[in-house]
Amino acid sequence: MTIAETLPHVLFGIGTSLSLIVAIGAQNAYVLKQGIIGKFIWPIALFCILSDALLIGLGVLGIGSLVDSAAWVLEILRWGGGAFLIIYGAMAAKRALRPSAMKVTSEDSGPQTLGKALLIAAAMTYLNPHTYLDTFVLIGGIAAQQGDYRWLFYAGTVTGSAIWFTLLASCSRFLRPVFANPRAWRVLDAGIAALMFFLAYKVMFGH
Repeated sequence: MTIAETLPHVLFGIGTSLSLIVAIGAQNAYVLKQGIIGKFIWPIALFCILSDALLIGLGVLGIGSLVDSAAWVLEILRWGGGAFLIIYGAMAAKRALRPSAMKVTSEDSGPQTLGKALLIAAAMTYLNPHTYLDTFVLIGGIAAQQGDYRWLFYAGTVTGSAIWFTLLASCSRFLRPVFANPRAWRVLDAGIAALMFFLAYKVMFGH
């Protein structure tokens, strides 16, 4: 198999992956904030990449057909994920409204342990029913069309995920001077709260 035969499938996978994950969402907002704070950003980014690799791999294996036949699973994720987004949004709103806004160096900025940080990342990833629709159904369906090249397509999608989260983790630190101003934190948290409430509505009622 030559490079000319393999490269288009890998590039197609990269493009497909980036088109789905380079969007404003709960997971990206969380990674961005942790990058600005400078807490546990690389373990979180690695967790997101490995999660994408797992979920997309299951989609390539054809698990999407099982998801279609088990609609009740998505219903549980829909309401559970929506509830989590509302709670997380309420916490962000509380931080935005309180008089003593956070600073980048504040000890109470974000989760205090790696375990808690990864637990939140897991909730952002696995409690979102759209995650399964994107990876199992959409990407899995596209992979099935690639025939013998589906695993090259898979390699491309994982590469795209790795590129995105590496860039997000690396570049978010350049925003730290902006967030040395407590007012910037209040604006960010207000935006995150609005985003979480909007996503909760979309998850629970927007389908």
